Amino acid sequence: MPLPPTKGMLFDLDGTLVDTAPDLIQALYRALDQYKLPCLADEHYLTSVASHGSLGLAKAAQPGLAPEETEKLRLALLHHYEDVNGDCATLFDGIAELLDVAASKHIKVGVVTNKPARFTRPLLTKLGVTDIMHSIVSADTTLYRKPDIQPMRLAASQLALSPPQILYLGDAERDIIAARNAEMPSIVALWGYLSDHDAPSSWGADLQLAQPTDVVEILLS
Repeated sequence: MPLPPTKGMLFDLDGTLVDTAPDLIQALYRALDQYKLPCLADEHYLTSVASHGSLGLAKAAQPGLAPEETEKLRLALLHHYEDVNGDCATLFDGIAELLDVAASKHIKVGVVTNKPARFTRPLLTKLGVTDIMHSIVSADTTLYRKPDIQPMRLAASQLALSPPQILYLGDAERDIIAARNAEMPSIVALWGYLSDHDAPSSWGADLQLAQPTDVVEILLS
């Protein structure tokens, strides 16, 4: 499906722009050790649920815990994540090239993520990309987070563009729902943290692409 002319590009953070799973999983292991709990999921599965944040990881590692114990584990994970945030995280292969091409085409870029701001900005700063972002919208920037359209509308306003001019890339269904409801064309980032149970073809995105260089080809076409 051809996309409308792109003047802006917004990224989900975890699993789309940045491979944050190594840091998140390390924080999870520290939280489990703190409570002397084993991890009941392998690392491959933990990576596939990393886009679902601290709660998704806590449930994956210890699915039988009572809700209040799961919440304790989740909070411990977040505490340890502050110590390791950005230690092992990297831009996905091809993202640096994609950002360079966007700059050469005068396409404004930004991030809309459900990660809290106290983690988002330090991570982007460590990776050296904060200064090129025209918009950074985190989980607590607006009253509601994705799949609500509030974060998308704010990001569009910060880019000074109309939603149809902005391409949104994400690796979770909530990303595509938010983009669609905000009238932004969207791409499923198949290089992200999708599990075997995900069905991205049913999410209603305009495109599903296997790697960031596929997006580069679209921008250059």
